[in-house]
Amino acid sequence: MEAIKRNVLLNPGPSTTTDTVKYAQVVPDICPREKDFSGLMKGLREDLVRIVHGDPEKFTSVLFCGSGTINIDVCLNSLLPAGKKVLVVNNGAYSTRAVEICRAYGLPHIDLRFPVDQQPDLELVEKTLRENPDIALMHTTHNETGTGLLNPIRALGALAHRYGAVFTVDTTSSYAMRPIDVEKDNIDFCMASAQKGLMAFTGLSFVVGRRAIIAQSAGYPVRSYYCNLWLQYDYFERTGEMHFTPPVQTIYATLQALREYWAEGEEAKWARHSRVFRAINEGLAELGFRQVIRPELRSGLVASALYPDDPHWSFERIHDYCYERGFTIYPGKISSANTFRLCALGAIDEADIRDFFRVFRQGMTELGVQIPVIYKE
Repeated sequence: MEAIKRNVLLNPGPSTTTDTVKYAQVVPDICPREKDFSGLMKGLREDLVRIVHGDPEKFTSVLFCGSGTINIDVCLNSLLPAGKKVLVVNNGAYSTRAVEICRAYGLPHIDLRFPVDQQPDLELVEKTLRENPDIALMHTTHNETGTGLLNPIRALGALAHRYGAVFTVDTTSSYAMRPIDVEKDNIDFCMASAQKGLMAFTGLSFVVGRRAIIAQSAGYPVRSYYCNLWLQYDYFERTGEMHFTPPVQTIYATLQALREYWAEGEEAKWARHSRVFRAINEGLAELGFRQVIRPELRSGLVASALYPDDPHWSFERIHDYCYERGFTIYPGKISSANTFRLCALGAIDEADIRDFFRVFRQGMTELGVQIPVIYKE
């Protein structure tokens, strides 16, 4: 197997992949309606539930062809009964995306906003649930990828259930990295995409959720044809196939990525991501960068650093300098501040981060950026 040029992606997905995952896409052509292929998807669906410690009698996974946003769309439009309301616990760009989806479908909703650098006020969340008994679904984001803020999903899920609401969580940038237990964490539905924690490729997304609630949703308004959870689930259960054409090569790559996930193990994988994140924090601190999120609130996967107040600083130029040398960094996603992100995703380890910071420092020096970096306030 010929080695492929390796780039270290420090963006929040797609992530750096192994060569074995890349080459897993090179397979004989097959019609996805063949029994051989549907058998592969059955095992894949079961593995996706196992990763979050779901009981296969209670939980299932439903696959969709698309990026991670399709999962939010699917859950919100499919799981809301007629005449009921969505509560979005919103402290970042990806929960804001859920609000935008509610608006696009005309779903009754409450946009409960909190500062992007703070966890939600649980008392205010409970007050909102108590005062709005028509809330049937509560949604939030686990790791707010725009900042790296970790939300207290276990406590939020307990509140949702206390007031009879289904709890959906966007785990796109934490699934298969930060350990999740759907039962202990009070999650009814979580979601992710193959190109993130599984370290495969873009095009395959999935929702892991409670079978009983999916079955109940069969009687809810059908607001989308392609993005309907019950219709896709029902087709899987009856035929073993996706309702519409699946991303065949991406599924082969994901199956290989799952083999590598189980070989590494949940604890060892999370320990590796944690090593990478520590190395990122240490590198930023050594250069004097300030981060948006306080250490105790960080997810352990995304660092969001503020631009320095230096006329020589240019994110575009430092990005291009690093990119030409095999490292990708990513702009921030905060409307009130200029930031960039470094993420601990993918098939990388702390040695990659040390190599990155050598290049990053060289780039800053060539641009004339003062080190340690300066801030006016």
